[in-house]
Amino acid sequence: MPAPMKQTVRRSLLVTSATLASLALTAPASLAAPSPSPSPAASGSPSASASPSVAPPANMSSLGGTRLGQAGTQVAIAGGAPVLPKDLTARSWIVADAESGDVLAAHNAHWRLPPASTMKMLFADTVLPRFPKTTVHKVEAKDLAGMGAGSSLVGIKEGETYTVHDLWLGVFLRSGNDAVHVLSQMNGGIAETVKDMNEHAEELQALDTNVVSPDGYDAPRQVSSAYDLTLFARSGLQKQDFREYCSTVTAKFPGETTKKKGKTSRGTFEIQNTNRLLSGDYDISQYPGIAGVKNGNTTNAGATFTGVAERNGKVLLVTVMNPEKTDHNEVYKETAALLDWGFQAAGKVTPVGELVAPKGTAQASAQPGANPSPSEEDGQAGGAGDVSAKPVAGAVAENGSGGMWIALAITGGLLVLLAGGGYLVNRRWPLPDLVRRRR
Repeated sequence: MPAPMKQTVRRSLLVTSATLASLALTAPASLAAPSPSPSPAASGSPSASASPSVAPPANMSSLGGTRLGQAGTQVAIAGGAPVLPKDLTARSWIVADAESGDVLAAHNAHWRLPPASTMKMLFADTVLPRFPKTTVHKVEAKDLAGMGAGSSLVGIKEGETYTVHDLWLGVFLRSGNDAVHVLSQMNGGIAETVKDMNEHAEELQALDTNVVSPDGYDAPRQVSSAYDLTLFARSGLQKQDFREYCSTVTAKFPGETTKKKGKTSRGTFEIQNTNRLLSGDYDISQYPGIAGVKNGNTTNAGATFTGVAERNGKVLLVTVMNPEKTDHNEVYKETAALLDWGFQAAGKVTPVGELVAPKGTAQASAQPGANPSPSEEDGQAGGAGDVSAKPVAGAVAENGSGGMWIALAITGGLLVLLAGGGYLVNRRWPLPDLVRRRR
């Protein structure tokens, strides 16, 4: 049997087993996630939100496996497997195989905590497919209303026009709450977008999540979990545009329009991704094989981060929430340590749970070659669901987004997207080959 056919058959079997497992977990899922703890705060400012408790609750969701609902570190190390990194201080974290969905290890995976801007992964997964990237929008005052004090901004100005492509670069690279608010207004308003996000979270079985603000700004009762944030990343990474935006290191963003000597001109300024495993910093290197996804930091949430990386054909997702250690870039350092451990431990540990599939996956994946939706077929949704053999680095470079730096070319290779029958068998789940070296 040719190698590509063997790989397709293998993935089909993995899809079938994952689907059966998720069906077994779907029935009790609605009972698994407790409602958010009431907060005495009355406003959405960081200072008004009640601080999260210092210990995980006794009863957490067991979605994805019984051990994931237990407090503390969950890992099943077999012979030859490395021990977990020392000095992990995050309140919650998870290490998962992005393709199979196996959870290799976790710590308070279902603890409901403030998510900060990692909530933007759910925002993007919900809204990104709805507007072609070439759509142009002129910003009005109402588009920028209601942003929290101290919000991270990309620098959008009232009266200026931006493409949807520009706005998503602002969301992913600068974590711009102004870009989120503009896109939310285009989507029918803040309240409508929050409603859409909560509905999408439920479809993804992200039952620990309650969205109050689409940008992740601290707000009473706004919570998620390391488990749910990993589900959002895994779902978002199905989309080509999501992959490209979250792996872009630098881009040019439109500036203000100026008039001089009767001539009108509009310049640009450079923005850089605030994901320090992707862009690097003075005390941390770019992580080999990193390909996204999203970071966050607020008063109430502390530092949060979800990252995806590839090594030797293995793709891992790691989410880290609120390290107690306050060293600079600590959330990235703990993520890098967990990624290193995960790549060394893969195949040497017994999974302690799984990332469940969305509710509608069982029916869709049972139909090989199912017809794509119109947006996926003709690219009218900006390519969000497209499958292409085109390298992501090249695709992003065409849009002036610093493609030469995308994910450090994944340790000498290129980010490439799976094309062919394997993805058609289960065209939206599990994760397609996000980062495969070109042979």
